[in-house]
Parts: sequence; C-alpha cells; structure tokens
Amino acid sequence: MNQFSNNNSDKHSHTRTQTTEPFIDSQTTHRLMHQERPLLTQKEQRSLTTYNHITYLLYVISYFTAGLLWIVPIMMNYGKRRDAEGTWLATHFDWQIKTFWYSIVFFVIGTIIITFALGGFGVSMLADSGNIAIGSFLLAGFGVLIMLFTFIWHLYRIIRGWIALTDSRPVP
Repeated sequence: MNQFSNNNSDKHSHTRTQTTEPFIDSQTTHRLMHQERPLLTQKEQRSLTTYNHITYLLYVISYFTAGLLWIVPIMMNYGKRRDAEGTWLATHFDWQIKTFWYSIVFFVIGTIIITFALGGFGVSMLADSGNIAIGSFLLAGFGVLIMLFTFIWHLYRIIRGWIALTDSRPVP
C-alpha cells in the first residue's frame, strides 16, 4: 500500500497518511538551531570590545615572553566567547582562537622537521656521506622557514584583527 495517492485530474494533489508526530521542515529546524542572541547593550558591547583589546595586547606582549603568555589570552577568549555569540564581536573571539591553534600546529610541525633533520630522532646529521649532511641542513632550513612563516602569519592576524576591532568591524 502506498502512502501517497495520486489524483488523476490533478497531478500535484497528494494525500498523506496521518502521523502522531508533528512535521518540522528543515528551514524551521535550521532557524531553531541558529537563533541569534539578542543585541548587546552599549555597556556589554564596550565591555567585550575592551576585553578583546586586552587579549590582542596580550598576544603582542607574548612575543616578548617567548610565547609563555599565549595561554592567558586563549583562556580569556574561551571564557568570554559565549557572551558575544550572534554579534560582530564573536568573529574576533573565533579569529583569535583559530590564530592560536593554527600557530601552535604549524610551529610544532616546524619543530618536528628541524628535530628530525638534525638528528633528534636518531637520524644522524653527521653521516659519512656529505649528501646526507646537506640534505639534513636543507630539511632543517625548511623547518625554520615554516616556523618563520608561522611567526609572521600570527603577527599579521593579530594586527589585522586588532585594526578591525578598533574600527568596530568584524573579521572574516
């Protein structure tokens, strides 16, 4: 037995069997899942903007502490991220969090490549063959380039985000 019955006079007319559960279409489900938070008050917006200025500043200061201060702004971002949901300030929290994690990943990749190239994993840099030593130095140089790129990319994202925050704009 078919759930739908076709009416020959009208091809678009269908009857549906009754179900006990209400039908919710995908658009309604999408709206329910992504309801926007009410707008922030001026005081809340100023507070979160100042908070973001402080986290950007801490990221810049972390360059002078050999990265030891990185953990403070990332914890601050996770702590206040939910307060900014549905606002343009949420993009700044997400921007800083992504910048942190991608920087960590690429920095670790560069470190692993350098360690592997220079013999930290049991691969000898000073092998009998001169070609192996040259290859090791080239591979280590590649690791250094990844770390240098990560450093510059991180600084670029912090500056770009901070400028956007100063202009009261979201970041992409």
